Amino acid sequence: MLIDFHTHIFPDEIAPRTIQALIQGIRREQGEDYVNSHTMNYSDGTISGLLRSMDENGVDMSVCLPIVTKESQTPSINRFAKTIRTDRLSSFGSLHPMQADWEAVLEELAENGFRGVKLHHQFQQCPIDSKESIRILRKAKELGLLVIFHAGHDIGLPGDVMASPERIRNVLTEMNGSHLIAAHLGGWQQWGDVGKYLVGSEIFLDTAFIQDFIPSEQCLRIIRNHGASRILFATDSPWESPSDTKKFLDSLPLTAEEYRMITSENARKLLFKQETL
Repeated sequence: MLIDFHTHIFPDEIAPRTIQALIQGIRREQGEDYVNSHTMNYSDGTISGLLRSMDENGVDMSVCLPIVTKESQTPSINRFAKTIRTDRLSSFGSLHPMQADWEAVLEELAENGFRGVKLHHQFQQCPIDSKESIRILRKAKELGLLVIFHAGHDIGLPGDVMASPERIRNVLTEMNGSHLIAAHLGGWQQWGDVGKYLVGSEIFLDTAFIQDFIPSEQCLRIIRNHGASRILFATDSPWESPSDTKKFLDSLPLTAEEYRMITSENARKLLFKQETL
């Protein structure tokens, strides 16, 4: 079984302009040459596009991760997230760390059977080690919710890194982080600091959008030192193809057991709270 723990989809009516807006951010931050020389999106950001990509690439289940960028979006985004859940698509909810009714939102998500929430501190302009963020992380753990968050730099956003490995480590001094998942192997383009501050901790790391940016030997070192039991297969779809992510992992000298843990077993334990489906 192959589970992709990090994907993004949007309602059909806004998917095209959302994808283009995000590409424009990449163009602004990385330059026209980067955009022209790379495939930007491997699917169209819709539910049908994700399912088609899953079928073509042997993905059995995907976790969809909506992002609330302003408080007013929270109700509609979480309603949409609830409607897309199937036996092949799991969806987390989202909220903004600064919104006044954060506690009620988390309680409602738990009551409605959501397995977790997605935060993106860079988009939300709220440091992960701020009191507003930490109260959400604590409440989520109390409710049995996972929290996955963007970690490190963002390819399409400027500014200070709101969830750097060092800031994440500050969070881990406040609480046990076994319910936390740091995307992009703990810190996109900050993998040296991942080794310094996060490797060996209790949090999970995912493999989303790293293959073209991290040396294979550094990736393997992080996986081995952190432990394959805390690594999750992830693509950041539509921004990366599952086949490319699989090829990258296949190129690493992982054992069969490590590979199974990363591609399915760890995700099953988190999503279903059991060893197997």
